[in-house]
Amino acid sequence: MIIKLLSIGKTDSKDLQALIDEYANRLGFYIKFEFEIIPDIKNSKNLREEQQKQKEGDLILAKLKPTDILILLDEKGKQLNSAAFSEYLQKHMNSGIKQLVFVIGGPYGFSEEVYKKANGIISLSKMTFSHQMIRLFFVEQLYRGFTILRNEPYHHS
Repeated sequence: MIIKLLSIGKTDSKDLQALIDEYANRLGFYIKFEFEIIPDIKNSKNLREEQQKQKEGDLILAKLKPTDILILLDEKGKQLNSAAFSEYLQKHMNSGIKQLVFVIGGPYGFSEEVYKKANGIISLSKMTFSHQMIRLFFVEQLYRGFTILRNEPYHHS
């Protein structure tokens, strides 16, 4: 199985990107992981919120294959602790799917079309974080999830 993370917009901080890359590299010991950036919408300041969500949604949907399982990272989603998230990953790996795609949307969230296409929605916290920070938090949680599945000492419960 491949796990892919799609995110709108590039990471501005080199330090933050270095940490994301560190965990992405660590994930390579457990699973094939891909991180793809969807470029920011040009002239987004001239768009209404709904128009921006629609354009970003079109770009997200264009990146998906018909067999992909789409999971949105969204504040409206279900919250899981790290152990439950590792079980969530294991369940998907056991199902025989080819690609599990997690998506971090733009500043206004997702279009209705993206919500309709989604197979699940997960929230990383009740708090609001920048979209750039969520990338790091999510990649670290993926790594943590795989260390839990392997009974490695990274996670302490």
